[in-house]
This record gives sequence, structure tokens and C-alpha cells, in this order.
Amino acid sequence: MWLPPTVWPRVTALAERLRALGWHIATAESCTGGLVAACCTALAGSSDWFERGWVTYANAAKAAELGVDAGLIDAHGAVSEPVARAMALGAARAAGVPATLAITGIAGPSGGSAAKPVGTVWFGWCVAGQVDAECRRFDGDRAAVRAAAADHALAGLLARLPTAG
Repeated sequence: MWLPPTVWPRVTALAERLRALGWHIATAESCTGGLVAACCTALAGSSDWFERGWVTYANAAKAAELGVDAGLIDAHGAVSEPVARAMALGAARAAGVPATLAITGIAGPSGGSAAKPVGTVWFGWCVAGQVDAECRRFDGDRAAVRAAAADHALAGLLARLPTAG
């Protein structure tokens, strides 16, 4: 299995909820490099609820594709709450969907610092115009950090979606 086994039931539950709501989602990913979008589209019929995804690995891509203000990145760094929030909101605006998730982090093995060690990941979710963010730190190698981040992003989106009916 290339991801934690919890991912697949999450994607299935997410698909069911989104279908019931009649919603589509979009993803904006940096350190996970499209892993969440790959998880979503691994499920047959995902075109019913998955609109699109961006891999905005470079800071310039975050600005150009998602409208993230370069000043936010300069002031806080790409791995920060303001940038995660801006990515989630930018994806919602660009895709015209009611729900998005965003991930920006340091998967390693290099790139960390004392303030932001390897494994630090910021998540952003935008659901029905409400933006929420949180930071997590994951242990392990690059693959483990990326897999844990993808799993957490999906769980976070599912938890924030309204129930249908």
C-alpha cells in the first residue's frame, strides 16, 4: 500500500458526502506534490466530485496560480498559516468550488530549520467561504511525511464538510 490504509475509507466517505451535497472540491498542494489529488482520482467515479488540483511547489506558482500575495510568503514563509489559508481560498476562487484543501510543508530530508523542522506541515481548508488552518508535525522520512500529510488533509476536509439533508 503506497499510503496509510486510513486514506481509502476517507476518500470513499468524502466521495459519498460530496455526492450527497452535490459539491466538487479542488486541491492546492505543495509538499505533497499532488498526492491528495492522486488519492481522490484513484477512486472510480471521482469526476462526480473532484474538480481539479494544483501542485504549486514553487513560491512563484503559489502567487501565479492561486493568487497568494508574494508579501505573505516574504513575511511568513511558504510554510505558514497565512500562506496555507491563502492557498485554500485561492483554489476556491480559481476553481469556483465550495470546498478546497491546501497543504504546504517541509517533507525533508532537508529544508527544515529550528523554527520549522522537517515534518512541519500547514493545512488550509475553505468550506462554503469559511477558511480554517492548522499546523501538524509528522515524523519519518519524506515519504512518511507526505503520506501522513495527505491523510490528514483528507480527514480535515471530511470533518469540515456539512452533512447532507
